[in-house]
Amino acid sequence: MSTETDGTSDDAGPLARWARNAIHNPRRVYRALFYVAMAFFMVTTVFPFYWLLVLAVTPQGNLLSGSFLPTVDLFGVRSTFPLPVPKGFNPTAFVTVFEQVPFHLYVLNSFVLAATTTVIVLVVASLAGYVFGRIEFPGRALLMLGILAISYFPPAAFVIPLFQAFAGNVPITIPFIGVPLFTPPRLLNTPGSMVMPFSALFLPLSIFILTTFYGQIPDGLEDAARVEGTTRLGALFRVIVPLSAPGVATAGVLTFISVYNEYFFSSIMATSPEASKWSPIVGGILSYQTQYTTQYNLMAAASVVGVIPVVVLVIIAQERIVSGLTAGALKE
Repeated sequence: MSTETDGTSDDAGPLARWARNAIHNPRRVYRALFYVAMAFFMVTTVFPFYWLLVLAVTPQGNLLSGSFLPTVDLFGVRSTFPLPVPKGFNPTAFVTVFEQVPFHLYVLNSFVLAATTTVIVLVVASLAGYVFGRIEFPGRALLMLGILAISYFPPAAFVIPLFQAFAGNVPITIPFIGVPLFTPPRLLNTPGSMVMPFSALFLPLSIFILTTFYGQIPDGLEDAARVEGTTRLGALFRVIVPLSAPGVATAGVLTFISVYNEYFFSSIMATSPEASKWSPIVGGILSYQTQYTTQYNLMAAASVVGVIPVVVLVIIAQERIVSGLTAGALKE
């Protein structure tokens, strides 16, 4: 009987043998999945950054002259190297980006816009998270579903109405009636035209995160604070928010990184030369492109410089982000 079984297993195809080995040794499957995930990460994340470095250190005159994939001779066989390499070496591009354009001001503008949006989002999300997480009221689940549904709308769907509203030329009217209410001020090419859309787009996720954390705080802690004479608002910021520090930090870091890296609204709401004083990193990178020339090496160098602060922030806050996203996953 065992001989027939062994003979049948030997005659099985490679897929069947791999499945049988995976059942007996699942660690091989986990290791294979790990390598697949790492390869996907390298291709989609690390390679674009490497490609930026290659373009940044390549002189402008060599960017359009031939391929970046050199031909190498291995054991008498000529083949194409699988990774692009710089055609020359010009590290002064990282200095030129600050000499030709005040790029440090664009980085500072991105930090100010991201920090301002993060503060607004955290304050509003804390108030909404307290209501959704700790107060029972009719329609709470339906209202939360509506807030989360907003985050699934593409940002392009809001461009035309927001552009008209921020231009200050069209009065705001009551829907379906057409009665004008007021004419909004002109916010186009000002920081407000970016902070307001950013806050609205990134608010639903922060509300959902903080609702989960605030709902896990025992009622007795808040009741003890209320007995001492504090209000609900005081209990929120003195008791609940400090106890939910991982969730608050997670929502804040995710919002800050998302706003700092935002491109869509940044490139649309800052279109005039007057907006150059407050334009974010996107405006600085696009300033190396004129009507007749495009300095790709400087654009790549500026992109690398702009990514470095976010990379440092993620490295510092990665433990807090992971603990915040996984907290509450196990019900004890």
